[in-house]
Amino acid sequence: MTVEERIQIVEARNAKVEQDKAWETSMTRKVTIAILTYVIIVLFFLAAELPKPFINPIVPTVGFILSTLSMKFVRTIWGKKI
Repeated sequence: MTVEERIQIVEARNAKVEQDKAWETSMTRKVTIAILTYVIIVLFFLAAELPKPFINPIVPTVGFILSTLSMKFVRTIWGKKI
């Protein structure tokens, strides 16, 4: 394997890693997970015949959104300590 081929492999891997990082922190990912979380919990509430099936699932969905926001803050503090 030539040096150029090895460099191309490393660059391709780096591009994939960067894309994965971008996805993990993207707003698209967070919104998609929040919507899916809400829909799944609504379906559960409907199936279990629990009260307010469209209002109560908002709580865990907001909890998820808040956890994604606070994780960035916590990671920043963690990064400074390491």
